[in-house]
Amino acid sequence: MNPTVDFYFNKPTKWQAAYLALRTLLLDCRLIEELKWGCPCYTAGKSNIVLIHGFKDYCALLFMQGALLKDKNKILVQQTENVQSARQIRFTTVEDILKNKSLIKSYIKEAMALDKAGLKMELKKTNEYKIPEEFQVVLNDIPELKKAFQVLTPGRQRGYLLFFAAPKQVKTREARIEKYLQQILNGKGLDD
Repeated sequence: MNPTVDFYFNKPTKWQAAYLALRTLLLDCRLIEELKWGCPCYTAGKSNIVLIHGFKDYCALLFMQGALLKDKNKILVQQTENVQSARQIRFTTVEDILKNKSLIKSYIKEAMALDKAGLKMELKKTNEYKIPEEFQVVLNDIPELKKAFQVLTPGRQRGYLLFFAAPKQVKTREARIEKYLQQILNGKGLDD
């Protein structure tokens, strides 16, 4: 157990008992417990294998390379269509975890084996994402914006491209682009 992560398990939430059951399960698998992205993350060597996180309706184990898992039991969930490699096992009660301990451990051990074998999901490159037409017009009109966008990290670029492309209405896409121009010029991502 890593004491820097204890606060996550000690805070009163509706998932507290489930979190503790998952923690025990993961530590039984001899993973190293760390704090990453504000959540308990379990690693092997330098690789992130799985993390615990909670939402309003469920808590989950998020497998970083979950798309590579065989998932014979069809329990892995892709959070959104834009999530490439990560997959979740979702739980709504602590009993779900306790009655499926051996099944959950088998997924953890498979994820560890994939990592040990060096297998990683081939991720879509940033240049494979479609640039929304409205954003391309602005990039063409403002050369310093284009340059600022190009020096952003690939993850920040993808974040903007997905965010700008999401609305169905042109007006909404244009409003989002306008709102974030200065942030891009300042070298910041959506959530920075």
